[in-house]
Amino acid sequence: MSDPIISVSGLRGIVGGGLTPEVAMRYVAAFAADCPPGPLVVTRDGRFSGQMLAKAVHAGLQAVGRDTIDAGVAPTPTLGILVRHCRAAGGVQISASHNPAEYNGLKLFSAEGRVIPEGPGKRVLARYQAGQVAWVRHDRLGGSSRLPDASAPHLEAVLATVDVPRIRSKGFKVLLDSNHGAGSELGRRLLESLGCRVTLLGGEPDGRFEHLPEPTAENLASVLAEVTKAGADVGFCQDPDADRLAVIDESGRYLGEEYTLALCVAHVLRRRRGPIVANCATSRMSEDIAKGHGVPFVRSAVGEANVVDAMLAQNAAFGGEGNGGPIDPRVGLVRDSFVGMAQLLDAMADRDAKISQLADELPRYWIVKTKITLESSRVPAALDALQQRFPEAAADRLDGLRLDWPGRWLLVRPSNTEPIVRAIAEAQSETEARSLCDGAAEIIERVG
Repeated sequence: MSDPIISVSGLRGIVGGGLTPEVAMRYVAAFAADCPPGPLVVTRDGRFSGQMLAKAVHAGLQAVGRDTIDAGVAPTPTLGILVRHCRAAGGVQISASHNPAEYNGLKLFSAEGRVIPEGPGKRVLARYQAGQVAWVRHDRLGGSSRLPDASAPHLEAVLATVDVPRIRSKGFKVLLDSNHGAGSELGRRLLESLGCRVTLLGGEPDGRFEHLPEPTAENLASVLAEVTKAGADVGFCQDPDADRLAVIDESGRYLGEEYTLALCVAHVLRRRRGPIVANCATSRMSEDIAKGHGVPFVRSAVGEANVVDAMLAQNAAFGGEGNGGPIDPRVGLVRDSFVGMAQLLDAMADRDAKISQLADELPRYWIVKTKITLESSRVPAALDALQQRFPEAAADRLDGLRLDWPGRWLLVRPSNTEPIVRAIAEAQSETEARSLCDGAAEIIERVG
């Protein structure tokens, strides 16, 4: 991997391979040129390479004349809140999210405390690729300051959205698996503020992951038994930068990431009304819940920035992505595992119900996700062939091709970094969902 993978909102790569201190410095310098006046907040997750890259990021920003605020190890959603709290011009989070330990990355935030949208992201990329860096003379270099207790504003914002006394009265036992990521400190503080008795796994944010970092069922197999061993009412599992949350019920059953958003939406809509937004790869559970409450449901293209754009346009009450990333606009415009934990505990206390009961009340679907090898030049023909094969389905080209039938759907969208398309299907049985993916693969392979 000789080059970093760059999207409109950031980059990631293997440290010492595609991602070097020079790449980090040039990339954040290109970002700073598009920011309004003011300091830039820098945070990182717990990866071993994070401290080195943080020094490069601070140096790159200061070398183009920008002041920096060092908030140390902090979750990605915390950065969004700190940017607004500090009235900063933007921010940089150093994290590779759920990628393995050899990776790291940079995620860019606007002054609004959100991942930068497509327009500014494309300008940053063009400037970076053109090598346009305006280094300043010694007398115009930026300075740096340290922010103490970076978690406090985020903690206050989350607590303000739930009934703290009611949750405290329940004395919930909670297992939190932070897996040595950035979410452990704020996670512990939040749960203790809510009166929970906490069992914390991977509490040292040093990036020494005890299992693969993406919070999937396979990667969390060792954690399932820990939930029952601890006698916990619920298990919460974060990814390294704590913007995603997977849930385990009191019996050790993996509910997963798709349930995080759906459970939050079900609880929020019991208390207040408003549009719900999710990306087009997210489970239909949230859509069904929204329709059941008589509120609009809006799909966006895949990607946090696209979800946030749609939430702002719709003045949404809640939104997120099915990868375990709830977004509560009362807290911030970033996927947020702490929002998820607080809302689910609030739902359990409000209903006096176990998390398993709340999950079992939701509409039941199965999701299957596959990859199909296909050169990018053949993608348009493949999507056309799929749409022609299923003329009875409602077709949507918002992001790739989504085909909808009553009770099931299929999404096929190309990768931006590999010669593949991703096929995601959801239906009322695993067999039916897998059949949709298999059928799509047969059609695409004939085109390819």
